[in-house]
Amino acid sequence: MNRKKKIYETLKKKDKRANAKLHKSNKPRYISKAQRAALEEEQAAQTTSTIRDASDAPSESHSED
Repeated sequence: MNRKKKIYETLKKKDKRANAKLHKSNKPRYISKAQRAALEEEQAAQTTSTIRDASDAPSESHSED
């Protein structure tokens, strides 16, 4: 009985591992604190550059008129 049980358990574990590989987690990937800070700085730089570009664009169009 013990031999059968052990064989069954090992096969069950193998199936469980194979099944786990098929179903990936929906959990978002971890981003470290340093990476998050770098991303925030990058976004801030982009927003300031777009604000500067937007403020420069109307002044250029007014100078043409």
